[in-house]
Amino acid sequence: METHVRVRSLSVAYGSKPALQEVTLDIPARRIFAIIGPANSGKTTFLKCINRTIDFIPSAKVTGEVLIDGRNVFEIRNVYELRRRVGMVFPLPVGLPLSVYENVAYAPRRAGMRDRYELDELVEKCLRQAMLWDEVKDRLRLLGTRLSGGQQQRLTLARALSHRPEILCLDEFSIAIDPVTTMKIEDVLRELKRQMTIVLVTNLVQQARRLADRTAFFSASRLIEVAETETLFTQPANRLTERYVTGDFG
Repeated sequence: METHVRVRSLSVAYGSKPALQEVTLDIPARRIFAIIGPANSGKTTFLKCINRTIDFIPSAKVTGEVLIDGRNVFEIRNVYELRRRVGMVFPLPVGLPLSVYENVAYAPRRAGMRDRYELDELVEKCLRQAMLWDEVKDRLRLLGTRLSGGQQQRLTLARALSHRPEILCLDEFSIAIDPVTTMKIEDVLRELKRQMTIVLVTNLVQQARRLADRTAFFSASRLIEVAETETLFTQPANRLTERYVTGDFG
């Protein structure tokens, strides 16, 4: 299985408080890779390292390597290009103060796309992938921030897809979405993994089991175990992993 992201001895501290400690793992290409674990175990910090949004936290001290296609992301000078390649969807929607259409078209325009037909096609495609098109196709000029919370979250997903990323990082994407829509987006993610690598942080253990090809379990800022998903859930190598996936603690 081709490896897309290699993480080697990754450690992060916020001031004197460790957030990740010596994490080493591989993320396969064009697969869904889930990260589970209790709160404050370093899951979101791990995602932020992949596309270097960790840079926005002044107190963060990072050591180790995150290699995408063999290149250490912390040595990349063009961080904007890195974040185009590595899309991120955060737990709560972060909408731009623009119309629904322009929320999705913004990044492609910045990248030089000018043809209106091409833009229209891309906006519709991304909104369909985010399971939002049918709800907003007649309201594309509406301010995106006037949508409901769940719709704004899906708009954020559509905006991330508009970058045409190679890697898509999802941090609790379903937290503001109803269960029916969540299941539909899960179906979309299964299709998207044919085109891109997906890294999914979720507190919904069964969501990881449904979706992921491989799963990593983090606890207390450390990687406890990583394995094929069904193996991790049915034959975990670590007792702590077993306790977590069976609901003994969380």
